[in-house]
Amino acid sequence: MDSGSAPDFGEIRETLHRHDDDLLSAGLGLTGLRQIQPPCFYDPARPTPEELRRRAIHTNWRAIVDLSPLGAFGSLYGGAPEVPGREYQAFARLSGAEAPHRVLLQAPDAFDRQARCLVVAASPGSRGIYGAIALAGAWGLPQGFAVAYTDKGAGTGYFDAGSDTGVRLDGTRAHRGEASLEFEPAAADCGVGIKHAHSGDNPEARWGDCVLQAVDFGLAMLERAYPNEAPFTAENTRIIAVGLSNGGGAVLQAAGRDSIGALDGVIAVSPNIYAAETGRPFYDYASEASLLLSSALAAAPFREILQARFGEHPPYDFTAHGEALSAAGLLDSSDPRGWPQEALERLLAAGWGPNVLQTSALINELDLWRPAGATYASSYLRRPLDNMPCDFDFEAVAIDGDGHRHPTDERVRAAWWSDAHGIPPGAGVVLPPTKRSLIGDFGCLRKLWTTDGEAGRALRDGVAATAAQLPRNSLPIWVVHGHDDGLIPINFSSDAYVAWLRANGRDPVYWEVPYAQHFDALLAWPALGMRYLPMMPYVYSALDSMLLHLREGTALPHSRVLDSRPRGEAVLEHGHLGIVGG
Repeated sequence: MDSGSAPDFGEIRETLHRHDDDLLSAGLGLTGLRQIQPPCFYDPARPTPEELRRRAIHTNWRAIVDLSPLGAFGSLYGGAPEVPGREYQAFARLSGAEAPHRVLLQAPDAFDRQARCLVVAASPGSRGIYGAIALAGAWGLPQGFAVAYTDKGAGTGYFDAGSDTGVRLDGTRAHRGEASLEFEPAAADCGVGIKHAHSGDNPEARWGDCVLQAVDFGLAMLERAYPNEAPFTAENTRIIAVGLSNGGGAVLQAAGRDSIGALDGVIAVSPNIYAAETGRPFYDYASEASLLLSSALAAAPFREILQARFGEHPPYDFTAHGEALSAAGLLDSSDPRGWPQEALERLLAAGWGPNVLQTSALINELDLWRPAGATYASSYLRRPLDNMPCDFDFEAVAIDGDGHRHPTDERVRAAWWSDAHGIPPGAGVVLPPTKRSLIGDFGCLRKLWTTDGEAGRALRDGVAATAAQLPRNSLPIWVVHGHDDGLIPINFSSDAYVAWLRANGRDPVYWEVPYAQHFDALLAWPALGMRYLPMMPYVYSALDSMLLHLREGTALPHSRVLDSRPRGEAVLEHGHLGIVGG
């Protein structure tokens, strides 16, 4: 954040949202958000900005919240009441960046002029601008707080090289040169440009700067929304930053880069954060898991979780994966019966806990490791869309029921901004197989981290640039993480970050949550909802306590391992969460 100078945000789009198109649910309400089928487009090839916005909000709510009946959202915690107001949206650009990051302020009509609170959130994962609406918007907007968002240099403004089209500020598509686009890469013959992967900026290294620029944008737009209450500054406005997953890493990065003390409190949930002295970066452990886990899943300790999800017939041949690892010289055992146990023991020796590996089995099914590895490797190496590492590329194709591939049409491309989640596959974009085997793809991504060639050194330099910096000593920081998180394991990320803070004289609040994993949305699957707790109740509880602390001086709670327990077949109740006593 630049002290004393407001950035020029260029074109700013202001829209009004009331009645059947409110800020929080775009008029869908909780009933509409619970519908599996997304809102329709009147003309699928040419959706309106209003239709795209409603669908993006539906997509992003369902991506991070358990809306199933037994999950108790809307009764025990949370909700989606009607909140009328205005939105202000722009493409913000950091100094030296090739691509912008999208920023958005939601200003409720019932803004609490006495509280003067701005909640700032970064999207989880690589999601678009509404990625954190169920996190920050659902808590802040009903209380009369304004909420600012950033996609932190990722997002769903996909560029299609085949049609030479990208995404306008209003979410609709346009040809290169027709309008300012969210992402506009150098010309290429084919493929799909993903901002996270192909911007050339290594956006993860500047996630924190994106959050701080979203603070600048939020304060500037508050003056537009409520001119009688101006000026809005960091000195007269309470600013709370909150983020989940990659968004949690972003707000912790912002805490370390907040040189003027703009942030009053920071809450990070399941954060992808790298403490260089004590932790492991995401690329390191994700590439390790992608290589070994599919073999390890044939070992006996995984039988229960796989049966809970698939019954007696898992959809993958885990033995074949072990055979491929052995053939590639990556496992030592000569007995096929020993391959799963050897792969498991290697993961355990590297710090993966047994419970974490059980939920990592679910990550395998979701096909996250390979596309995430390709995206992050391309980002760290600053590669364009036609020169991704390991010969990967993203393509716009549809696969029919017979497995045949067809080019996507304009109807599919039109919905990318609302339907995609920032890293393919999904919404008509795939990461097709390379000429190597699957093991070869995973092995190539792993070798970038472990070998000492030019590309490996450049990748590790890119990762090193993402390391967290120390926040100021007086800044309240609250970290919440689930013990069973199989995507961002707690010991590689939050444990290491909190230990690093404490070793340097900081005193964060740290809540560790037994029986909680990474994806609340997966709890709609009955077998998983019975076994794991949602993280969202802890987000709202932490935000409530942080607000009381900042407003009234109430002491923050102590760090602890919460006394949580699974809900089983029952409806989620407060007693399951283990947060009695604050």
